[in-house]
Amino acid sequence: MMALQLVAPSAPLALRELPLPEPGAHDVIVRVAGCGVCHTDIGFWMDGVQTRHPPPITLGHEISGTVVEAGPLFTDLIGREVIVPSVIPCGQCDLCRSGRGNVCRAQLMPGNDMDGGFAEFVKVPGLGLCPVPERGGHDLAELSVIADAVTTPYQAVKRSGLRAGDLAIVVGVGGVGTHCVQIAAAVGARTVAIDVEPSALAGIEPYGASLTIDASIASFKEIRAQVRDAASDWGCAQHGWKIFECSGHPAGQETAYGLLNHAGILMLVGFTLEKVTVRLSNLMAFDATAQGTWGCLPELYPEALELVTGGKIALKPFIETFPLHEGPEVLRRVADHEMDRRAILVPDASG
Repeated sequence: MMALQLVAPSAPLALRELPLPEPGAHDVIVRVAGCGVCHTDIGFWMDGVQTRHPPPITLGHEISGTVVEAGPLFTDLIGREVIVPSVIPCGQCDLCRSGRGNVCRAQLMPGNDMDGGFAEFVKVPGLGLCPVPERGGHDLAELSVIADAVTTPYQAVKRSGLRAGDLAIVVGVGGVGTHCVQIAAAVGARTVAIDVEPSALAGIEPYGASLTIDASIASFKEIRAQVRDAASDWGCAQHGWKIFECSGHPAGQETAYGLLNHAGILMLVGFTLEKVTVRLSNLMAFDATAQGTWGCLPELYPEALELVTGGKIALKPFIETFPLHEGPEVLRRVADHEMDRRAILVPDASG
């Protein structure tokens, strides 16, 4: 089978012919329909973030496909279309039993702990797979991005306690933030989208953004004033704002933190290796909360999938598919910020 591998950090990505994986008792083999390209993959390749399994390793953790082989414990999944969770917990430890399986210390992440989905086939644990009962007008490959770009902000919104009539602020409307806006709107919240790219703001405006703010031309004071005025116009409270930092950029994180108000909640969804300077005492003074959120519990995947297949989250305007053999160039373009949509690598038809 063909697979796109990280051979060494910062080295050119390599398309290689690898042997077909064989399932263990707890595993399944998934014929990959599509695998989304995430900036985490770029982090592993170019930014010095180390994979837990040393290279060479096949990258890719946003996977959809069909189970074609299984160990004896999961033969009932053979033939099923599935989404593979980007974070796969063990299901047995204290963290899993307490509802925090997304940070299970024995978790497995495709493209990090083991070979991932930039390949024709992938071996993954059978535990936690999300069956796809119906596609809602999508190709199976398109549903791959649910495994991170949709479910990660979905968990963040769930944890924040966002409700209808609340004010939601999404900082950064790239591959993850576009779906965070839509999820917040589906809840019934009034949603503010903040970004430095006018095209990204224009793209999300028809899909749930009640207000868009271009942070490249507005000062922080102006941003805060626009949000306050909008909240007043919409009848939203001037406290308890739910803020979702999805940019993974220091400036975005500082903006998101600065917007915290009394009883506000900041959910950190984006990731950067860079440090930011904030005044932690704001949390005390505002009795506010700042919380990280990693991945998504597999048990939440069916809910997120239903939002997509039910038409409450649009994928097609924000994704683009490419054949696997173009993978090295596609990841270069993602790394150089040349892509307006989330790329999905699809195994070549000859595979």
